[in-house]
Amino acid sequence: MTREEVTALIVGKKIEKKLKWSALAEAIGLSKEWTTAALLGQMTLSADQAEKLGAALDLPAEAVTQLQTVPYKGSLPTAVPTDPLIYRFYELISVYGTTIKELIHEEFGDGIMSAIDFSMDISREPDPKGDRVHIVLSGKFLPYKTY
Repeated sequence: MTREEVTALIVGKKIEKKLKWSALAEAIGLSKEWTTAALLGQMTLSADQAEKLGAALDLPAEAVTQLQTVPYKGSLPTAVPTDPLIYRFYELISVYGTTIKELIHEEFGDGIMSAIDFSMDISREPDPKGDRVHIVLSGKFLPYKTY
């Protein structure tokens, strides 16, 4: 069973059982954002986490084992995303990426924002003109070092 097959099985079981990502996150005590990324094949689960999720979704043992292996991260199917929602993030970085870079460098110096020491929160922000998607990304600043 490949990691892609496990992901497809997880998505199918989630739909079949009418579960939300947040319910699966509760099963292992982690955020809905991290858990969703893990179950979509982007993170490695511990044995305990994989067992709990396997039980919640009635996954076969082979799938539970596969959840514990280090995945190939950043696995979008195309270089430029074609899914409209994901493409908007690509567009956002294309338009505002240089601004984000400049402002981070001005505030912190030469370095990067970690995607490893990182957290994310996605929530609904009520607005009379139409609800908004509120996304907070928080990554540790890692300065480049000299040697």
